[in-house]
Amino acid sequence: MSIKNHFICHTIKKENKVFALRGVSHPATDSIKQQLFGTNTTGKTLDTIKPEDNPTQSVINWAYLRENRAKYETMKWADLPPIEKNFYKESSRTASMSQEEVELWRKENNNIICDDLKEGEKRCIPNPVCKFEDVFEHYPDIMANIRKVGFQKPTPIQSQAWPIILQGLDLIGIAQTGTGKTLAYLMPGFIHLTSQPISKDQRGGPGMLVLAPTRELALQVEAECLKYTYKGIKSICIYGGGDRKGQIDVVTKGVDIVIATPGRLNDLQMNNFINLKSITYLVLDEADRMLDMGFEPQIMKILIDVRPDRQTVMTSATWPDGVRRLAKSYLKNPMIVYVGTLDLAAVNTVKQRVVVIAEEEKRAFMQYFIKSMKPQDKVIIFVGKKLTADDLASDLSLQGIPVQSLHGNREQWDREQALDDFKKGRFVYKACHVQNFVYFFELYVYFHDFQQTYFFPFVLSALNARNPIDWSIFSCLFHEVPFSFCCIYFRQSQNTGSY
Repeated sequence: MSIKNHFICHTIKKENKVFALRGVSHPATDSIKQQLFGTNTTGKTLDTIKPEDNPTQSVINWAYLRENRAKYETMKWADLPPIEKNFYKESSRTASMSQEEVELWRKENNNIICDDLKEGEKRCIPNPVCKFEDVFEHYPDIMANIRKVGFQKPTPIQSQAWPIILQGLDLIGIAQTGTGKTLAYLMPGFIHLTSQPISKDQRGGPGMLVLAPTRELALQVEAECLKYTYKGIKSICIYGGGDRKGQIDVVTKGVDIVIATPGRLNDLQMNNFINLKSITYLVLDEADRMLDMGFEPQIMKILIDVRPDRQTVMTSATWPDGVRRLAKSYLKNPMIVYVGTLDLAAVNTVKQRVVVIAEEEKRAFMQYFIKSMKPQDKVIIFVGKKLTADDLASDLSLQGIPVQSLHGNREQWDREQALDDFKKGRFVYKACHVQNFVYFFELYVYFHDFQQTYFFPFVLSALNARNPIDWSIFSCLFHEVPFSFCCIYFRQSQNTGSY
């Protein structure tokens, strides 16, 4: 028997027959081996196929596995401790709201839409909470943290999400970045963790898992966990590029919450450094970005080891087909809450303008744009290639303009330093402009990456006049399109035959 990467390769030799099974060692797996390799629990030899008789036939009986999948799934999760999910105590003020008051409140708060995705008989969607006391009055530690931070009232997504999550239901939350989605799932997660029938010492591993697409977002979630400390809950951020040995040491010592990027967590999972069977509260944060970055295979592998009766919360800024498929696969009878609309639409707090110029004129236009800014104004420039980012940063630095570049080829320490400089204003004191140096042809990528900079009052996109442009996509993206853009596009349509 040889052990490699927590997989066990079993080889059996009997009567010149050789069989092999590679997989995780588990009682259910051992039972499968007995069925596949010719020996049952009584030691009786079963019918087998000699490889030399039929060399093209697979050694593993896949038909048998499919037929008995439910049986072995039951065996796999048979010894799990019980789980509690419903901790919601509706306040009298929330319960007394009439249907007309609820609908008016949702409309006035960014047009909140709720729906029950359960097939068959629909459940009653709980009323939104208008004040923190309406949902957390029985949890004084959480209320103390909220008062310490100084929040006045819940955000729209929090008001509607908290009653649903605290009832133990799966939830899909669709809202723009910066609308409070992180606290929408963190606060109920704290209550969920500390209210389980078994103690964390008996749990045998973390109880809450948050999957995030990027290390920066994962670190932000960890910072929120540390800010709102609750009953000594311990958290760790696991991400690629960080200290792997240090992460393993912390995980093996015991934590309550794991915030992770899919790649690094899958690495620790496959090497048996982390027990995911103890997870009872799962969050898929920014699910659209995780799918866009190609993390779906890692997510599938991770969720194989997470108990199926868990509670799952999924957040996203958009609602493309891939996210819908993921929700259907891994959430059970969820409710959906979205703020605004599910369609791609412009952010009404951002003034956006399109300038169509030739490719060779982009850099000169960018320099003109920067020189025309006020002394206190700053700008963030998005580019399509890492080399372009370094090239532009070098040019601007030679001109005496304080600048930092940020991309995947830089060392992790450099990236964290650049982000820290950005937050503390060493290089970008007050960001007033965002310039898209290139046009991104994936509409939802533009929407997610650039429109989520909702705190910037001006977004400028410099497009290449030589490439075909689909005018239809701009109707939902840009509030203000200059007349020069329309004229250039019309001439281009005449020349290219596009409409």
